[in-house]
Amino acid sequence: MTADELARGYFVRSRKRLQALRTLMAVEAWPDVVREAQELVELVLKGMLRWVGVDPPKWHDVGSILVAEQEKFPPPIRERIPELAEISLRLRREREIAFYGDRDLIPDRVYGRSEAARALADAERAVQVVEFFIGPG
Repeated sequence: MTADELARGYFVRSRKRLQALRTLMAVEAWPDVVREAQELVELVLKGMLRWVGVDPPKWHDVGSILVAEQEKFPPPIRERIPELAEISLRLRREREIAFYGDRDLIPDRVYGRSEAARALADAERAVQVVEFFIGPG
């Protein structure tokens, strides 16, 4: 398997996960929308890195790597990198809390419709970038 094939797989999976996110939104699973949005964005960003020949690290927020490697991307994608890096960082901060919570942070009490809607919108913006790499889906 080549890096391009692996990246393409990430992009295809991210589109499918977007559909799952919309389903979670419809059933008002707010914390799950936030958690799954983070994973979707991670897939897109790691796919982008693989596409340009960069083996992404095994941590969740690769926005800083994307910024460091931005010259490898064509201008239309390069313009989106700061926004994608910011989304990645923000969602990474929410990842564990949205999924596990803590003694004083119950996910269903912390995350509501507005947080889930923002996470969904962030995921949709990330998936828009996929079209550049593999065409409309």
